[in-house]
Order: sequence, then structure tokens, then C-alpha cells
Amino acid sequence: MVLKEVEKPEGFETLAVLSVLDTYYTSTQIEIAKFISEYYFSSLGEALALFMPCRVRFPTHRQNHDNDVESSKILNGALENAPYALPILSTEQQIAYEQLLKKDRALLFGVTGSGKTEIFISLMFKTIAEKKRCIFLMPEISLTPQMEKRLQSYFGERIVMWHSQLTKKQKAKTLEAIYAGKVDIVAGARSALFTPLKDVGLIVVDEEHDDSYKSMMKPRYHARDMAIYMGAKIGAKVVLASATPSLGSYHKYEVVKLVKPFIQTEKMYHFVEGTTLTNGMIKRIDENFKSGEQSLLFVPTRGNFKYLYCPKCGKTHLCPFCSVGMALHRYARHLKCHYCNYTEAIRQSCSYCGHVPLVSERMGTVEAKEMIEHAVPEMVIEQFDRDSITTAAKLKKALKRFEAKESHLLLGTQMLSKGHDYANITLSVILGMDYILGLSDYRARERAMSLLIQIAGRSGRAKRANIIIQSANADFFQLYLNDYESFLKDEMEFVRDMYPPFVSLARILISDKKEDKASKLTLDTVTKLKVFEGVEIVGHGKAPIERIANKYRFNILLRCNKRSLMLKALHAVNNPTIEIDMDPVEFS
Repeated sequence: MVLKEVEKPEGFETLAVLSVLDTYYTSTQIEIAKFISEYYFSSLGEALALFMPCRVRFPTHRQNHDNDVESSKILNGALENAPYALPILSTEQQIAYEQLLKKDRALLFGVTGSGKTEIFISLMFKTIAEKKRCIFLMPEISLTPQMEKRLQSYFGERIVMWHSQLTKKQKAKTLEAIYAGKVDIVAGARSALFTPLKDVGLIVVDEEHDDSYKSMMKPRYHARDMAIYMGAKIGAKVVLASATPSLGSYHKYEVVKLVKPFIQTEKMYHFVEGTTLTNGMIKRIDENFKSGEQSLLFVPTRGNFKYLYCPKCGKTHLCPFCSVGMALHRYARHLKCHYCNYTEAIRQSCSYCGHVPLVSERMGTVEAKEMIEHAVPEMVIEQFDRDSITTAAKLKKALKRFEAKESHLLLGTQMLSKGHDYANITLSVILGMDYILGLSDYRARERAMSLLIQIAGRSGRAKRANIIIQSANADFFQLYLNDYESFLKDEMEFVRDMYPPFVSLARILISDKKEDKASKLTLDTVTKLKVFEGVEIVGHGKAPIERIANKYRFNILLRCNKRSLMLKALHAVNNPTIEIDMDPVEFS
């Protein structure tokens, strides 16, 4: 990529240019890439590599006009031949749609099943009618099959999907369609934001609360935040949407609400205690299966670390300085906070109710599947986790089987919470809520509450449903089950002055094959950071996952009231031997 020509320095060896490609980065793409490299601490090359370049075209004025006419004919034809006209909006949806039209950026806060998608589609129609184009982001490809089907029923070939699971051939074909001006909507995971779509007038970020929008490798950008930045840069409207919006978005952006589901059904919540799948739960799943209905069973993902929690009161043992769960390091025989590194001996009794002993056992999807298959051998179970759903094709087949009622139980992890829509799930069994509530993460309460509401939202879409929740913290969850906004307001007070969105967080990750070298570099970096007043070093030391790929890992966690001051300090210590994660969502 040639950014500018310079005089050749003396003694600097150069090679001849062999060929010049017919693609280029626009000045806007380069500007956005520079921001990414500076804010997310990557090289400019790494930031530019996110973007698909544009193609050089040399059309005459007449050809441009012909292309516009042709494009408009294709679109009109696609819309005329679509099975539906514009979506018919309810009064509440129409009010929300009109409110969104007046705002450059906004959060659509709509309860599960309230018809947010119909509003997006209406906004897309309007944008396309104004000769502009749209980007529609979903947190990951697990959402794409159903959404692809819905969008294609309205926009036909004018919509393309874009995500990491596309083959090289599929990507090339999609890019050809974009270059040729045959595409009005690019929909997909976070990388869809960087396709070479021109004249973008609308960016929609669905399920905006989802951590999948944050890249876990360089550049460690957050697609939701980049959508806001890019929207301002290119003059596009940005709509964030969720039934359980993140605290940050709720705090920062104007809110448009949808408070009622499109189809109102009765949901009965039942709280049970315990720490594992019980015979009583299996019996309920069996009864639901025998009555011809479908069920869902959620099991939390198997984390790298376990946490001590009380089987009686459901509380997790917390760090006295950070109000987050302390991780159990069984081999090192201690409990440790992964924020400030406070350490104490493994406890036997609960610090809240005195119950002995504390437990750390958790069940995985495989054990749950075996238990149910043993009890109900005729039931077909669809395992829905990262181990089973490894490709887009497997995902489509699994969803198709479940929709056709060829399988009877969806059993899985966080993947289940993503916005799938099933009419026949009338029983949801949710395990491990206390485990998530006690994670060593300042957002543990938010993650637990959001996850519970999202999973509960997969059932009772068209008929009455029962939701069984295993938790000793029923009092906490019941407060907010039907009022997530109250939770957000209360949580604001919980994080105020300590955590985002009120302060900035940054994490520095240092790793090396030699432990003493990584440790020394950590201490040297901490020393350099101490000169910056206003930048608080919350903690530093070994990372929660102490070793990966034969490298020893150390963390430094920083907190600051002023983002600009944080960036100044980080740029002062930045070098190729450390990795900086701005606005981290993961701390292991």
C-alpha cells in the first residue's frame, strides 16, 4: 500500500514495482485506519488490513448515469417481485421508526420479540429510496441464516452476507457484486463494516450488547464503537439495537423504546436451587417432549477458571477491594482477584451465611447430553456450542432440523442466547446463573442479567412457556426480569466512578517465553506509567491464564477519568514487546 512518495534516502535499497493492482484505499478508509491504529494501538498496516479496498474504475459521465438507471431498475424490480411490500408496522413500531428518522445515532431498546427487525427493514427501504446504501451488523455468524432469509425476502439479490466463514471464491463473488454497484445492503459480522460499499447512509448494529463485536486480536477494535465513529465520519445514520442494551450505550445515546412484544404470550418463571442438572428438570423436559413441544437447555461455557460459590445462598466469594469474584487457583492453593491481584487462602465457609463447604463444580454440555440421552433415549438433542457448530453449513443444518421438529431439545452455551426465533420452544431450563453472577468481571451482574433475559426470550415467542432458572439469587433476578431498564439504572450507581462508562479502562498484556523477562518488562512498564498523574494502576501481576503457547503472561490494568490522558500515557509506554487493549471486555 503506497501512502505517499518520498525522496529515496541515501544507501536505502529498493526493489522495482512489478505490477500495480486495480484496487485502492479511499482517503476516508485511510483516515479511519489511522484512527484505529492510534486508538487501538496497532500498526497502520494492521488497521488497513481490516478494509477491503475499492476498485479503480474510469467510467465516463454517461456510463455513470447508465449505471444509476440500471441500479434503480434492478432495485425496483427486486422490490416489486418481493413476497411482501414494506413491512406493516404496529402503532408502537411506527412511533419508534419515526423517532429514529429524526436522530443521527440512537439506541433502539426493544424487548425480545417486539419487532425490531421490521423497523430496521423499513429504515433500509427509506435509505435505499434516497439512493444510499446500508450496513447491517450482527454479533457473529450464528445469527446469519435466519436473518439472511428474512432480508432476502424483502431485498432479493440486492443484499449480500459477509463474514469470516465465506470461502475465498464466495468472497470474490460478493466483492464483484459490490464493485459493480449491484448491492444495497451488506449484512454480517463485524468485518462487514469494512467492505468497500459506497454511499453508506445507514449502519445498524443489532444485539449491540454482545461482546463478539470486540476483536480479541490486533487491532483490538470494537465494531459497535467503530460504527458510531464511521457513521459520524461518512454522514451515515447509526442505529444500535438490543433487548438488553449495554450500560455504556444506554448511558451515551438517545433511547427509543419498544416496551411490548409483538405477540404477547404468558411466561411462567420458576426458580430452583442447586448446582447441576437434576432428575426433576429432566422429567420436565421429558414431559414437554411427550406433549409434542420443544425445549431449550442452557449450560454456561466451561471457563478457564473456577470460582467458589455457596450452594446455600448462591453468593460467590468476592474480592474485598473490587467487588468481583475471586478465582480459585487449586494447584497454587489460593484465591486471587484478577483485577488488583489481592490473594488469600482457599476458604471453606461462606462469608455471607457461614455454610460449609463452598463448591466449584460445574457441568458441561457433554455431561448434560449424556444424562438426558440416558433418561429419554428417544429424544433427539441438538448440541449448540462451539465444539459442535464449527461451520456455517453445520449451523444451517442444525437450525433446519430444529425448525422441522426433527430434533426436540436445543442444548448449548451462550450461542443459544443469540437472536434466533423459534415458535415451538415452550420450556427453557437455565443452569449456572450464579456462576456467571460471580465471575471475576466488573460486568458480571450485567452479563448474568442480560444473558438470562436473552435466553428466556428464545421461548414463548408464539405460545405460553415455562422457564426454569437454577439460582439461589432469585430475589436479584426477579427484580428485573420484566424491567431491564430498572436494572440499568441501578447498575449505573454500582459502577459509578469505578468502571465504564464513567471511567476508561485499558489492559496491557506482556508475554515472553522467559518468566523473569516478562516480569521485569511488567515492572519497568509500571514504573514508566507512575509518572502520569490521573492514570491509576489498578493492579499488575500474572495474568489469570498464566501461560499460553509456552509464553508466560502478565497483565497491567489501568483506570482513568480522562480518555485523552489514558491514551497519552499508553502511547508513551507502547512498544512492540507489549500489547495494549483499549476498552477491554475480557481479562483472562
